[in-house]
Amino acid sequence: MPSYRAPVRDARFVIHDVLKIADHAGLPGFAGATADIVDAVLEEAGKFAAEVLAPLNASGDREGCTRHADGSVTTPQGFREALAAFRESGWGTLSAPEAFGGQGMPHVIGFAVEEFMSSANMAFAMYPGLTNGAVGALLARGSEELQQRYLPKMVANEWLGTMNLTEPQCGTDLGLVRTRAEPRADGSYAITGTKIFISAGEHDLAANIIHLVLARTPDAPEGTRGISLFVVPKVLVNADGSLGARNALSCGAIERKMGIHANATCVMNYDGATGWLVGEENKGLAAMFIMMNAARLGVGIQGLAQAEAAYQNGAAYALERRQGRALGGPAEPGAPADPLVVHPDVRRMLMDARAFTEGMRALALWCGLLVDLSEQAASAEERQRADDLVGLLTPVIKGYGTDMGYATATAMQQVWGGHGYIVENGMEQFVRDARIAMIYEGANGVQGMDLVGRKLARDGGRAIQAFFAVVDDACRPDPADDAALAAIATRVGKANGELKAATLWFMQNALARPDNAGAGAYAYMHLMGIVALGLMWLRMARAATGPGVATADRAFLDAKLVTARYFADRFTPDAGALRRKIEAGADSTMALPAQAFIAG
Repeated sequence: MPSYRAPVRDARFVIHDVLKIADHAGLPGFAGATADIVDAVLEEAGKFAAEVLAPLNASGDREGCTRHADGSVTTPQGFREALAAFRESGWGTLSAPEAFGGQGMPHVIGFAVEEFMSSANMAFAMYPGLTNGAVGALLARGSEELQQRYLPKMVANEWLGTMNLTEPQCGTDLGLVRTRAEPRADGSYAITGTKIFISAGEHDLAANIIHLVLARTPDAPEGTRGISLFVVPKVLVNADGSLGARNALSCGAIERKMGIHANATCVMNYDGATGWLVGEENKGLAAMFIMMNAARLGVGIQGLAQAEAAYQNGAAYALERRQGRALGGPAEPGAPADPLVVHPDVRRMLMDARAFTEGMRALALWCGLLVDLSEQAASAEERQRADDLVGLLTPVIKGYGTDMGYATATAMQQVWGGHGYIVENGMEQFVRDARIAMIYEGANGVQGMDLVGRKLARDGGRAIQAFFAVVDDACRPDPADDAALAAIATRVGKANGELKAATLWFMQNALARPDNAGAGAYAYMHLMGIVALGLMWLRMARAATGPGVATADRAFLDAKLVTARYFADRFTPDAGALRRKIEAGADSTMALPAQAFIAG
C-alpha cells in the first residue's frame, strides 16, 4: 500500500525563507501568522492528512459512492467520521473570514494545508474544497441576507457547497446554458433543468448542501450575457436558521468515471427548486468566475498534490527495489543487484519529479501570498499589482501544474515498472486521480487560450509586463551569487527572453490571424510555466545560501541547490523549443480539411 508524509519542512522553507511572510506582519490576518503558529498549523495539518485521510484513499477508491433508489448517496466507509474530525479540528475555517466564524489566516497557509489534504486523499478534499469556493462567491456577490443565512454553517463545514455549471449540451461554452429560473412573487425563483458532472452534488457528509447554480431568467439575452447565478439549498432554511423542507432537486445518477471514485460526481435534476439570486440578474457568469478562479488554483494544487504523493512512493521504491548493476560497476558488490536509484534514467525521472513538485509548491504558495496581498496590501497600487499577477498565473498554475502533475504521476508509476500497473500497489490510482485535473474547471487547452486570448492583452498588457519585471529583477546579476547561482540566473533569464519573444510574436501575428494564437496558446502556457518555476527555483537557491535561513538542515539546503541546478540544466532549455513551436504559426495545424481526420 502507498504511504504519504506531508512535506512540512519544504512548506516551512518556502513560507518563511523564500516568501518571508514575517515581512507582512503588519497586514490584516498576518499578525497571527507568527513562525511558531504557522509551523504548528503545518505540523498538525500534515499529521491529520497522513493519519486520518491517507488511510482512506485506497479503500475509498475501491468502494466509491453509492446512489440509492430514493436518490440519496452514501460516501465510502470512514468518510463521515473523517469529515466530522476535519470539521471539529477547524481545517475548513483556516483562511475564512472571522466575521463568519473563520480563523482569518493568510491564504498562503491555507494553500499549503490544501496540498497536504489533496495529496493524502484528493476525493475527500474536494468536498470541503468546493465549499471554500462557494463561500468566496457568496462573500463577493451575495446579499447580506444570503451571507448571514448560509456562510456561518458553510465556513464551519456543517453545510457543504457545490458549483453547478455544466449541462449535457454545454461544458466550457456556458452561453449554451438552458436551465431556467422563473421569478416568484416572494422574490425567490423556481429553478428547472439538469446539470451534469457536479462534484459532491449529493452525499451524506453534511446536513445540507448549498448549490450555486447558473440559470436563465425569462427574456434573458442570449449567450453569456443572459446567465444569472442562484443559491439553491438541498434543504430549505427556515427564518430562524433551522432546516425545513427538502427542496425540489435530486441526484439522478452518479457518473462512472476513471478516478476520484470517492467523490460523488452527480447528474443533478432541478424540478422547480427554490433558489435566490446571487448578485445582479444576467451578471451570473462574473459571479461564478470568482468561484471558478479559486477552483482553478485549487485544481492546480491537486496536480501538485498527486505528483507529490506519487513521487514519495516512486522514490521509496527506487531505493528499495534491486535490479541490475550501476553502469560504472556494482554500487553494492555484496548484494545480488543494485537499487534502482543508481540508474541514470531512473534518476532522471526522480529528479524531474522533484524539480517539478518543489518548484510548483513554491509557485502555488507565492500565488497564495499574492491573493493575500491583492486583498490586504497597504497601497492600492500593491493590491492591483498582486491581483494582476494572480489573474495571469491562474491558468498557468491550473494548466501547466496539472499537465506536469499527471506526467509526474505516470513517471513514478514507470519507476515501479510492472508493479506500478498492479492495483494493490496504489501507483495507478495516483495516475487516474491526477487525470481529471487536466480536464475539469476548464480543460487545459482552454487555460492556454485564456492566458493568451484574455490575460496577455488585458489592461494594455499590464500583468505580463509586471511578471517580466519580477523575473528580470530576480535574474539581475547579484554580487552575492556564486558561479552556480549566477548560471541558474542566466538560464532563467534566457528562458524569460524566449517568453518575451513569444509574446511579441503573438502581438505581431495573432490579431490578423486569431488561429495563430489558438495554435500556440498551449505551448505558451508551458513556456510561462517553465519561466515561473525557474523564478521560484532561483529564489529558493538564493534563500538556501542566504543568511538567517530558518532551517539549519544543511543536507536539505544542499539538495535545494542541486535540484535548482538540475531545473536550470534540464527544464529551461525547453523554452526555446516552445518558442519555435509558437512561431511556427497555425498553417500546418489548420491545413487538413475536417473530413480528413476520419479514418478511411
